[in-house]
Amino acid sequence: MKRLYKVRFNLGKGKNYMKWKVEGPDGIHYYNPDEVQIVMNGCQLKNQKKTALKILAGAHKTVCAWIRCETVDIQQPNTVDLDNYIHLNYNPRVLPHWFINDGMNADGMVVEQIISVGRKLIGKSK
Repeated sequence: MKRLYKVRFNLGKGKNYMKWKVEGPDGIHYYNPDEVQIVMNGCQLKNQKKTALKILAGAHKTVCAWIRCETVDIQQPNTVDLDNYIHLNYNPRVLPHWFINDGMNADGMVVEQIISVGRKLIGKSK
């Protein structure tokens, strides 16, 4: 069975604050969003709804969302035509789920490819 990757933005205090955290078969790695572009394939948006609802109600932020993906490729940042992709958003202080467009719930959504552009995420569906 293929081991999947888990990608999320790290907000925990310390030297890896505000970096992408990639957990995979070869361990855990952190990447500065200004220095790399992460290309993820075979993705699904994951969320712990109960935890997200607590954060929305005012609790301290804690890990509650990530991207599960089949492959991860770390690249040098390059220009991406953002018009050809959907913008993926997650902020449990705003909405307790992944969202696209005008807040459409995207929890569990399967996305063919997700690319990090700085601290933002864009996706391409089949």
